[in-house]
Amino acid sequence: MARSMLIISRQSPWSGPGAREALDIVLAGGAFELPLGLLFLDDGVLQLIPDQQAACLQQKDLSANLQALPLFGVEALYAASRSLVERGLDGQPLSLPVELLDDAALRALINRYDHVITI
Repeated sequence: MARSMLIISRQSPWSGPGAREALDIVLAGGAFELPLGLLFLDDGVLQLIPDQQAACLQQKDLSANLQALPLFGVEALYAASRSLVERGLDGQPLSLPVELLDDAALRALINRYDHVITI
């Protein structure tokens, strides 16, 4: 039986390779039908802002990868409510349908998975 894995993406889409690496891991796991989830935490929630202009920063746009997650069977998508509030994004439309979690729900989520990778 496949072990479950939670990927915690904590980096903004333009601060380095971390956000892309987290997405690559999730997409690869989804292609192999591993039970996994993706949590956007801290600056990672900035990946959820729609219509980003990555080219202005000479970065690759991650939105196509994010939109492909359901195609790879990755539907367990979460975001930390506190991270959204701290960055002024609470109540704003997001580019993906994510389940918003408070601190207690975050702890419960992390405990539910066999393996947790933070990037």
